[in-house]
Amino acid sequence: MDFATALGLVAGVATVLGMILIGGGSLASYYDTVALVCVVGGAFASTMVRFTFPIMMSGLPMGIRYGLSMQKTTPREMLEELTQVADVVRKSGPMGLENVKVENPTLAQGLRYIADGYDKDFIKDALEKDRDNFVQRLDDGSKVWRGIGDVAPAWGMISTVVGMIMMFANMEDPSKLGPAMAVSLLGTLYGSLVANLIALPIADKLTLRLSSEDVLRSMIIDGVLQIRDQRSPTIVREMLTAYLPEHHREALADA
Repeated sequence: MDFATALGLVAGVATVLGMILIGGGSLASYYDTVALVCVVGGAFASTMVRFTFPIMMSGLPMGIRYGLSMQKTTPREMLEELTQVADVVRKSGPMGLENVKVENPTLAQGLRYIADGYDKDFIKDALEKDRDNFVQRLDDGSKVWRGIGDVAPAWGMISTVVGMIMMFANMEDPSKLGPAMAVSLLGTLYGSLVANLIALPIADKLTLRLSSEDVLRSMIIDGVLQIRDQRSPTIVREMLTAYLPEHHREALADA
């Protein structure tokens, strides 16, 4: 898991629990099944109305898998790996790729294409389609989680309205006023927490991941095409440096 994500979630939960405990409240009094069902169930229902079922089924796991994790390979690490592969192909030809082991699936696919002798246009089109499809799935995931974040506070307010109606409908029975008030207040709390601690941050993380994956996969595509043409490692390195952030370029220049 991404360290910032883990730290943020822990800090958010700790902040809420700290306020409850410092105020002398009981944790049990901050749980209400009716309010929780209203917010969580209602938010998912509204999001399902907004998006198609396949997008929902794709977007929800994308948020959990990619919104909470770090990118395994940085552009600078990929630059070094592509340079090394270019050196192998320069010395041994495409057959030398049989002994090259890489972890990144996009790079592995591109190297298989080179080893199998596919032409440059096929490699470019295949890898670009794979990149575009993956980026589109990340974008769909971001939209789904942002949709949940958009409607969760509204469902919190709906829970509040339902609780107020329950309370006013049972004014003659004081024993029912407490549970109704709990539904009213906790619904707003749950809606705000779901939106601002979970859904919207995951949506933003997916947007950032989308940008970084687009850059990394574009870098791999250009690198694979240069390797197929058996360009020298120096040329490959110089061309792909453009994908690096400015501070990484300066570090490479000083190295």
